[in-house]
Amino acid sequence: MTHTTLWLSQIQFFSSLGFMLLFLAIELGLAWVLLYFKLRALGRDPAAWTAAYRFWVRVFALAFILSFAACLPVLIQFGSLWPELMEKIGNVAGPLLAAGVLSAYVFKSCFLGAMLFGQRHLSDRTHTLVVFMVAVGVAASIFWLLVLLSWMHAPAGVQFVGDQYTVVDWLDILFNPALPWYAALFGLAAILTTAFLMIGVVAAQSLRRPVDESGRLVFKTALWLATVSIVLQGLAAAGAGHMTARYQPAKAAATAGYWMSGQPADLVLFAWPDAHSHTNRLAWLWRDGGDTWIGRDEAGALRGLDQFSGMGPPVAATFWAFRLTLLVGLLMLLAAWLTLWRARRVRYDPGELSRWGRRLLAGMTFSGWLMLLAGLAHVLLGAYPYAVNGTITVSEVAVSASWQTLLGGYFAHLVVYIALLVSFLHMLRHIVRYGVVPVARRRGRA
Repeated sequence: MTHTTLWLSQIQFFSSLGFMLLFLAIELGLAWVLLYFKLRALGRDPAAWTAAYRFWVRVFALAFILSFAACLPVLIQFGSLWPELMEKIGNVAGPLLAAGVLSAYVFKSCFLGAMLFGQRHLSDRTHTLVVFMVAVGVAASIFWLLVLLSWMHAPAGVQFVGDQYTVVDWLDILFNPALPWYAALFGLAAILTTAFLMIGVVAAQSLRRPVDESGRLVFKTALWLATVSIVLQGLAAAGAGHMTARYQPAKAAATAGYWMSGQPADLVLFAWPDAHSHTNRLAWLWRDGGDTWIGRDEAGALRGLDQFSGMGPPVAATFWAFRLTLLVGLLMLLAAWLTLWRARRVRYDPGELSRWGRRLLAGMTFSGWLMLLAGLAHVLLGAYPYAVNGTITVSEVAVSASWQTLLGGYFAHLVVYIALLVSFLHMLRHIVRYGVVPVARRRGRA
């Protein structure tokens, strides 16, 4: 297999996985936000909270349809682009993928229809319980995918015998060392993505017309979600960094730009990694501040990229993917905290904020998507050249196909993804401009 076809396979799979994660994040975040709206509607000011629920449940439905449809190409490409991989990890991946698909179908068939179409026919408390079950179902279906991804980066509970993994302990597989951090990172990213989506939509609406009470409540909820989750995201990223240093030392060294083992580890904030000279050009760094993020050998010595010659990740791509994620996160933190500080002084009415500030928030509507894609690139590129950390490389499980075939397939998928994304944005723009059709009341129920 040539280098070109190998990278085309990875780019095609990354595109499909990234497209799926964009809408999975909104689906997961909105599922729990909608539950919060329903719970608040059971108490004070039910009309405003119910109006907020009615608006955002439409967005949830759109995200669910697209994420569910995007799962199919990912599952297909998992077998078509990496045909040898399932033969090697099928004992682990098969049950996990089956559990994920089963969870999605069960919650869809049992609860989603009642959530979307049964509000007028159920009591408020029963419908709230249905929304809770949908949120649990969404989280459960994503959990199995996170287990598989984290296990591939930190294999546990298995034995690699005869070029194939066999299960030793399912509990060790399910709760492998990487799972808590990957689950925290994705869960908080989903909440953050949803929060900025809500902030941006309400800010855009306020530029066209005064925001009603439900919009003000949504704006307040999203601001608090963003300010809290971005701080927790930083803590989760720090924990994931320590985990990476222990179980993926090559990825840790590439992320830190640490080339030579045993040398003092500087905390490199920004630089231009040069793989030919094994140096960081134009480095902006903090002297001797990076030891904690670098892996160590059995003797306790720091492990640099020189120990992974030929089996390390692409340094520049891994290095910059992490810093792009960090940069977007810092911009989101700054925007969220400054907006919260100003919004509290005007009782969370976005119409009282400056016009340029609201335009900035509207422009950051999908900033969570950028952070999510950059983070995904760092996770996947940092694992290269391994499909399963330390044992199975990407090249030995990739499909044997011409680059023309792979390029044609990639562009075909890309056209479909762009069309679906444009359709989602168009429909979102429509409901932002015109709102939703009120639901008729029946027997006094919303």
